[in-house]
Amino acid sequence: MGRWRPPAEGSTAIITRAGFERLRAELDDLWRVRRPEVVKALAAAAAEGDRSENAEYTYRKKQLGEIDRRVRYLSKRLEALKVAEGQPSDPGAIYFGACFEIELADGGEPARYRIVGPDETDARAGWISIDSPLARSALRKRVDDEFEVALPTGPARYVILAVSYEG
Repeated sequence: MGRWRPPAEGSTAIITRAGFERLRAELDDLWRVRRPEVVKALAAAAAEGDRSENAEYTYRKKQLGEIDRRVRYLSKRLEALKVAEGQPSDPGAIYFGACFEIELADGGEPARYRIVGPDETDARAGWISIDSPLARSALRKRVDDEFEVALPTGPARYVILAVSYEG
């Protein structure tokens, strides 16, 4: 048996303006600040002589490869992304960029989420990807609507308490 796996689903190429600016700032920092520092340190380590036993040289070479990989990814990704700006025509329903509050239909603690692009998710802040099962199930729902979502722990039924859009 081989290790063949089906290709991963492509993530949605949509992002908020703030998320796009963060990715662009990261690319700029990597290219203009961090990469030149690592190249300089790599050159200094290479000048020390025998590279086969030079841990600093090996570390810096690996670090440079990681930076270059991230720069290539960000360069391609930023070209493919579409920035979603403004509010939807129907701000009472949940769409991309919406902040919404939900609770389990049979009671429980309310939870607040914001639907963002896959490149800017942050579990601590409650920012979930538009590709996540919860976000997909909540799309186009309104306050007091109930919906069911298939979570890894099993199906759950939620009710929408509030919907808003932040800048």
